[in-house]
Amino acid sequence: MPLIPEEPQIHESAQGPRATTAAGRPAPTPRPVPGPRPVPGPRPVPGPRTAAAPRPGHPGPAARPVAPENRPAPKLQVIPASADGALDAAEEAVDLLLDSGRAPGDILVLTTGGLHPWAAHELSFGEAAYWAQHDAREDVFFADASALGRASSRPVVVVALNGGNDSVSTAALPVARQRAETLLVVCGDQQLVNSALGAGV
Repeated sequence: MPLIPEEPQIHESAQGPRATTAAGRPAPTPRPVPGPRPVPGPRPVPGPRTAAAPRPGHPGPAARPVAPENRPAPKLQVIPASADGALDAAEEAVDLLLDSGRAPGDILVLTTGGLHPWAAHELSFGEAAYWAQHDAREDVFFADASALGRASSRPVVVVALNGGNDSVSTAALPVARQRAETLLVVCGDQQLVNSALGAGV
């Protein structure tokens, strides 16, 4: 009997739908290739993302956060973008975080200009239902920077500087850094980030 070569392993952290082969076995999910990304077309309003099962050694949503005064400052990543392109850049950052195995409930996305379409849609059902999703920590949560006082800390905070008054952004960024437990991603004008978080960040 001829030997059948082993099928490629599909890691549990891979996100997104998987195609199924004729034999009924899942086909490997293609991984993103580093390099320039094509200009995105109009994006649909995202639906809720399914929370991945916690990986071994990775705390689930019930894990208690470390007190802010006892944890190191989060890493900072700045993605240069115009106000018009900041929201798309933030969504791409979220997609890459999810593709890398980050749980959806680990991510908080803040906007300084208009609301993200998901937030606007969910708020149409009332603030109580909207904030209940925040408290459940089962999904990526989108909020306006003005709501930072109500938003709790998450491992990753992504900020889209998508417009609004510069004073709103410069006030929101230090608070966003306090809310980020391990990583703060800012999509927007580098000079504005420098003025809000300190020169040379």
